[in-house]
Amino acid sequence: MTAPAVDFVLPGIGRPPGQRSGGRHVPFTVALALGLALRGLAMLGYRPALFFWADSFAYLESAARPVPGAFRPLGYSLFLGALAPGPGLALVTAVQHLMGAGLAVAAYALLVRRGLPGWAATALVAPLLYDEFLILLEHMVMADALFTALVAGGVLVLLRRRVPPAAAALAGVVLSLAALTRTVGVVVLALAAARLLLRRTGWRVWGAFVVAGLAPLLAYATWMSATSGVFGLTRADGLFLWARTATFVDCSVIRPEPRLAQLCPDTPAASRPAPPFWLWAPWSPIKKAHGDRNALAGRFARAAILAQPGDYLAAAGSDLRWLLRWERTTNREVAAKRTNPYWFPFEERPLRPSVRPVTEAYEGGPAATRIHEPYAGWLRAYQRFGYLPFPLLALALAGTLALAVVRRRGDALLPGLAAAALILAPPFLAGFDVRYVVPAIPLACLAAGLALARDRTS
Repeated sequence: MTAPAVDFVLPGIGRPPGQRSGGRHVPFTVALALGLALRGLAMLGYRPALFFWADSFAYLESAARPVPGAFRPLGYSLFLGALAPGPGLALVTAVQHLMGAGLAVAAYALLVRRGLPGWAATALVAPLLYDEFLILLEHMVMADALFTALVAGGVLVLLRRRVPPAAAALAGVVLSLAALTRTVGVVVLALAAARLLLRRTGWRVWGAFVVAGLAPLLAYATWMSATSGVFGLTRADGLFLWARTATFVDCSVIRPEPRLAQLCPDTPAASRPAPPFWLWAPWSPIKKAHGDRNALAGRFARAAILAQPGDYLAAAGSDLRWLLRWERTTNREVAAKRTNPYWFPFEERPLRPSVRPVTEAYEGGPAATRIHEPYAGWLRAYQRFGYLPFPLLALALAGTLALAVVRRRGDALLPGLAAAALILAPPFLAGFDVRYVVPAIPLACLAAGLALARDRTS
């Protein structure tokens, strides 16, 4: 049923006399302009883009030679390849910024159609426009901005009042592409399939979604099998899980077989570093393992989890304590912010000789980040306060899910549960990282708006 073309009126608050219904979009128009201005500061202050350690250059290398790799699927590299040849990395960041702003527009439009007043919908999507970390990731050569747009876009398609088979197929393809950008997207794809099934949309709709969602994944896995002999999206799921368990495992408890014993950490559990160090550091036991490292690591990790389930849950729970921090970085990282990749940098850093050729080949010339003042300085000042603190995000998401259940807002559960999955899954599968939480922000904002809206679509 079509929603009435009137503004939602909260108790005690009415529309001012003489105000036209079109005037309700003025707050969002102003908010959007300011959000675009912040992105303009990034484009002017940091040219052509920001880089994230070795990951950015691995994506660029795969864009030039697209072959399924071990550690990450090719979704983002194919996106980079689709934008080349062209103006180079400036085009990449511009497109990513436009995707971020476009996502805010789409979320606002949905919430207004569901009956929220313009000012309320604007307030709910404000984090999409103003969160400095979203802007930072949009300006970075990393998969996170694309993943955020794809996963939220796919969910948005499914939040229509009626989901015809064509729309379901579109959502399936978009969420499948999200999974090919970051594999955790598979969880959202599964949640969406379950939601359509419970909503009883019919077998044609559900079948269209499942077929369209699985087709790209199966095609990619077949490509992976043809090039590496492994049927899957990556060849590193076991490695990431092993790195997770390396932080707590006690080999005297699990008593691994000789082939797996070489993966045992040789330092006390209390002094072991975070999971990424076990995966990438040159001293890691995995570097000395022989044979199929991913398979060995996966067997070791499963044995560790089965033998020490309490320690596994405690390790993941310890990572999730980061959600209780008001600041997004530790004090030590803040003190060393000049080299922290999660801050807009203060100083220019030249590219290392090992990564310069592939970066300059994509850019068509010098590609190191150039800092231009005063624009960069204004953005650095903004980043000190312009973000949604994780405790507020976690509290709002928990409250939203509870409200959705109480008010029987089934449509709010899909984005809410998807946001929760994106936050909770990484600490159990690999480890906590600040940028793994940020893609949940648009989904959490959508869920909150749908839980509060008067127009009910279950």
